[in-house]
Amino acid sequence: MAEHPVIGYLVWAALFGAIFAWEGVGLLRPEDGFPTLSDATNAVMRYPAGRWALFALWLWFGWHTFVRGWHFLLQDPT
Repeated sequence: MAEHPVIGYLVWAALFGAIFAWEGVGLLRPEDGFPTLSDATNAVMRYPAGRWALFALWLWFGWHTFVRGWHFLLQDPT
């Protein structure tokens, strides 16, 4: 079994930490006008093209995260 790449876990932890920090600053200091993630999402979802773009991004992310590379139950793994 291959070893897990520790640097990959550290990069993902840093990305999620940055997202949580961004959201925390936006929620704790609303008078600064720092947008939260829901503010950014609402700005994109205001337009039909933005809704389609977010939907396409959601499908792409789901495919690459959960489906790509799977061997389904009745498929020959060779």
